[in-house]
Amino acid sequence: MDLPHMTPGPDLDTLARNASAGDAAALHELLTRIRPDVIRHCARFLPCAQDAEEAAQDALLQVTRHINRFEGRAKFSTWLHTVVANCARQTYRTLKRRAAERADADLPVHLPDPRTTSVIAGSRLDLLDALERLEADRPNLVAALVLRDLSQLDYEEIAEQLALPVGTVKSQVHRARQHVRASLAGER
Repeated sequence: MDLPHMTPGPDLDTLARNASAGDAAALHELLTRIRPDVIRHCARFLPCAQDAEEAAQDALLQVTRHINRFEGRAKFSTWLHTVVANCARQTYRTLKRRAAERADADLPVHLPDPRTTSVIAGSRLDLLDALERLEADRPNLVAALVLRDLSQLDYEEIAEQLALPVGTVKSQVHRARQHVRASLAGER
């Protein structure tokens, strides 16, 4: 994600610290400034624009509700990446559950257009399914993989966010990639 696109005014870290301390105006400005990038990042997970918008709204709501948890130890953009990735994945789970319920009710299910779902190693939907399987099998590996390969954070930022040594993060990403590749290949 290209967080943040800087515009004139306080930097996002300052806004986030002020919002965390209860400054409503700082929170409003923060949400306004991050919204386009949050939507863009959600679209990396969810190919349908409406689904990405739904995930982005959830992410912005989570930022609003939990900004007081931002302690300023890491960069705000790193904290935000985690919130956005979790919301996008939760939206995917919800959409998948709804589709299964519709299928159970013998209603037509909209299939994604493969031209809009391609991503490294398969479709986004296949990748999200593989992440679900990874989370079921090896939950401690998911965060590092999502932050590295989907959010495109560097290893140092991930280590800081997850409070792990850089070497551990690299190892987790490597093992998670192996698991996801095997899952995408139908081996898991």
